[in-house]
Formats: sequence, C-alpha cells, structure tokens
Amino acid sequence: MKVYDEEETLRRNRAEISAGESEAPEISVFLPVYNEEPNLLPLHAKLDESLRALGRSAEIVYVDDGSTDGSLKTLRELAHLDSRVRVVALRRNYGQTAAMAAGIDAARGRVLIPMDADLQNDPADIIRLLEKLDEGYDVVSGWRKNRKDKLITRKIPSMIANKLISWIGGVPLHDYGCSLKAYRRESLQDVRLYGEMHRFIPIYASWVGARVSEIPVAHYPRTMGKSKYGLSRTLKVVFDLMTIKFLASYQTKPIYIFGTFGMIAMALSLIAGLWATILKFWKGVSFILTPLPVITIVMLAIGVQFLMMGLLAEMLVRTYHESQAKAIYAVRERIGFDERE
Repeated sequence: MKVYDEEETLRRNRAEISAGESEAPEISVFLPVYNEEPNLLPLHAKLDESLRALGRSAEIVYVDDGSTDGSLKTLRELAHLDSRVRVVALRRNYGQTAAMAAGIDAARGRVLIPMDADLQNDPADIIRLLEKLDEGYDVVSGWRKNRKDKLITRKIPSMIANKLISWIGGVPLHDYGCSLKAYRRESLQDVRLYGEMHRFIPIYASWVGARVSEIPVAHYPRTMGKSKYGLSRTLKVVFDLMTIKFLASYQTKPIYIFGTFGMIAMALSLIAGLWATILKFWKGVSFILTPLPVITIVMLAIGVQFLMMGLLAEMLVRTYHESQAKAIYAVRERIGFDERE
C-alpha cells in the first residue's frame, strides 16, 4: 500500500510542476545509482517531501551507473510519474566519479546538490545546506558527525584519509567522503573529474576562489542493498592525494618540481664524481674498484631527464591554457565594466 501512496503523490507532482518545466530550476539534486532498486521508491518519496517543503523549483537527476538489477526500470517509472525527474543511464559501470560528472553535466539548476541513493543521507538536510549557502558560501559540505558505518573498515580509514586530504589540499573538512553537499553552479564551472576524484570537488572549487563551509548532517545505517565500497579504496585515495598535491602546487609551474629533482640528481652526480676523483688521486683507488663513476653517470643522466621532462611539462601547460584561451586565474566579480566587455 505504501508504494501506491507514493505513486499517487508523484502523479500529483507531474500535474503541478509541468507548467514551469521550460525554465531552468533553482535546484538540481543529482544521485549516482548502482544496484539500488529497493531504495529508490522510499528515497524518492523522502526527496519529494523535502523539495516540496523548500518552495523552490527543483529537478532530480538520477544517473544509473550501469546497474544490473531493476534500478533502471524503477527510474524509468519515476521519470514517467514525476516531471521533475531526469535519468541519465550510462552504458556500463564507470564508477562514482564518472557518475557524478554525468550528473553535473546534466544538471540545469543554479545550485547543485549531489547525494547518495542508498538512504544513508537524509534529504531533509537539503534545506540546511541551502540556508548555509545563503550566508555567502559557494560550497557547503555535509559532515556525517555521527556516522553509522563499521568502525574498522569504514570510519577509521575515513578519519585518517580526511585529515590527510585536509592537510594536503588546504581545505580543512571533517568528511570529504560525504556525498551530500551543495554547490553554486559557477563554483563547478571549470571542474573536470577524472579517476576517483569526486571526493576532492571542494578542493577543486577552492582553487578557483570558492568559499567553502561545512555543517553536520544526518547519517543512517544501510538497511537495504549492499555497500559498494570498502578498504580497497584506500590505495586509490593515496594515489589521488599525490595527484592533488602535484596539481595544487605545480599545475602551472611543473618545471619547479621536475627541475628540483633534476638539480638534486645532478648535485649527487657531482659529489660522486668529485669523491671518485679524490679517491683516485689521493688514495690511489682505481675507478673500476668503486661504484662512484657509475653513480656519477647514472645520476647525471637522471638529472638531465628530469630537466627535459620539466621543460616538456611547461610546454604542455602552455598549450593547455593557450589553445583553449583558458586563463590561469578566476574572477569572482567584475565591477564597473560594460556587460559587453
């Protein structure tokens, strides 16, 4: 009986909202979905209740990430019953980052709100995210302060990862792994997601000057379906952090890091060469009796390679920016300019 009550509510939504369908909504909620069939109807009922309470125009974008259960069928039914629903079905399971990117690309709202489809996030927290956003922030991140997950496999690794990410990325947040966030559209305009980097979106946004804040949000234990994540993601986070650190510090000046390693290698080459020479002429030790000449040549070659890689990286960075007329800075506001300038 509950399912039919929900469907009747969705039919009423379709009639009420169709009149404003042509305009871009104020809010876009987008949800990656992977084998979440039993959660979708109760989740959508909660979303419906929360969005109606807002009194703002909204859309709901579900991104089916190659589900193998009946998730896509249920999403088709929801799209038929509710005119706010839009569904993006990916050809296969690409992973959460690709699904998030597809959701961002499909969303039309001025405020974008991602969340999980497993009923562990509470749609009722959306209004609190928007209230914080209205205080002048560009990004508001959810913090699962009382997280309902396993201690050893989920909470402890997440706690360590969050501290590392905050330290390396320079944006102190308690919970990068929480999908429930709110973004102003302009803060995501130049964000491009690769690999497993959806959790670092607040860092990307901060690079272009976004003001980031955080609020505690509710978190519930999973009651239906199966978790898709575990300790296997830890190594991926380490690799992603290396990438983040490199991009944060050397994205527009790669010669600095390659040149530094190159100069260190050349310095080691010089020290090894001088040491070998001293041993030869002061101690009478033949070059063939010590590995120092080999070290000298190898470190010299490595140093030259690092310098050449740095110069190539500099050329690539300039090609990247200049071929797209892409600025190396972001403007928050223009005052006193004609609109045509």
